[in-house]
Amino acid sequence: MNELESRQEICRIGASLYARGYVHASAGNISVKLDDGSFFITPTDACLGNLVASELAHVGADGVQLSGARASKTLVLHRSIYEASQQARCVIHTHATHLVSLTLQGVWRDTDIVPPITPYYVMKVGHVPLIAYQRPGAPGVTTEVTSRIAQSVAAHTPIRGVMLERLGPVVWHASPAEASAVLEELEETAKLWLMSDRQATALSEAQIQELRETFGALW
Repeated sequence: MNELESRQEICRIGASLYARGYVHASAGNISVKLDDGSFFITPTDACLGNLVASELAHVGADGVQLSGARASKTLVLHRSIYEASQQARCVIHTHATHLVSLTLQGVWRDTDIVPPITPYYVMKVGHVPLIAYQRPGAPGVTTEVTSRIAQSVAAHTPIRGVMLERLGPVVWHASPAEASAVLEELEETAKLWLMSDRQATALSEAQIQELRETFGALW
């Protein structure tokens, strides 16, 4: 995408997520990495439901803001994810209700916040580790997230997201549409898991292996 298309796509995804209740108020942020290494990111405290393309913050590869409204305070985390994951060209963070609720009630396990209960969760999302609570914007979050990405790459099961305890998911992919799809699948799987009183049976290893062989699932 060129710069104009990137701006428009951020606004489209933001409005879509807001309209369907995946984000609320001024919670959440979206960024896109451009071919020259710079970024567009939503402004601090912006409502994703009514973003203005011309007001998106444009930040250079060195982290210096070039134009637009003041960049989201999560910029450091976004930039670190882009550096750690070769696949990432869009990062989305929200305070998705069911996922935050899950961290309050207790996740499945720290390395996988929900079990692999559906094939599309395995194929589209993959492993999502829990990042223990730290205040919003804490430097330690960035360190922990990049460490988890490095661990997943070393294990040949690269991750597409993490869950910040009490704050919400951070997901990434090669485009805004693909990153949004990861977020939605993750939130809906958390909803299913909670609706089943966390009693739903995970797919078997044989069933997951079939998804790996047939669809290239990263699980």
